Amino acid sequence: MTTVLIVDDQALQRMGFNMLLEAQPDMTVVGEATNGSEAVRMTAELRPDVVLMDVRMPGMDGIEATRRIVESGGRSRILVLTTFNLDEYAYDALRAGASGFLLKDALPEELVAGVRAVAAGDAVISPSLTRKLLDAFSDRLPGHSPGQQRRLDDLTQREREVLTAIASGWTNLEIAERLHLAESTVKSHIGRILTKIGARDRVQAVIFAYDTGLVRPT
Repeated sequence: MTTVLIVDDQALQRMGFNMLLEAQPDMTVVGEATNGSEAVRMTAELRPDVVLMDVRMPGMDGIEATRRIVESGGRSRILVLTTFNLDEYAYDALRAGASGFLLKDALPEELVAGVRAVAAGDAVISPSLTRKLLDAFSDRLPGHSPGQQRRLDDLTQREREVLTAIASGWTNLEIAERLHLAESTVKSHIGRILTKIGARDRVQAVIFAYDTGLVRPT
């Protein structure tokens, strides 16, 4: 059973999400928060699998709440709701550690599928869209830290090639075909890469590749 915390300052929105998610046989809503501060506190208390997070709320917004939840080191994953594909809220949410985002006008089945994907450890936003976001806001890339450089140096040459391919938006099948590897081997490489660089998922791996200069904005 996937547990979900809903975070939104609008009561009707929370009610709609609650009804939709509770209607799924594999999901249950464990709580509702009306702002970022409540979200941080309730995530620590309830430890939901997924936090469905609105970004625009009074007081602490969803971006700061996402950052604090991720930095706490808990297992909860964040699925952010935003208005536009390529806006600064989506960019900031990914940099804060969200596993992806959905548009607020997403179809019900898209929202349900997104929650399931995040709960399973997958990213809801494709690497190619992640790259478009990072390109769009390349002037805000912070540059890499010594710690990031050490983690990059820990990668083998093949792992760097696979990470570069991920950051280029390639799927596992495309990586396998272009690097002449079995798809199972690609998956093993990706698992080791995420562990070595300390990334929660492929989206965070793409951000790492940009921050360290392994790939450059187009």
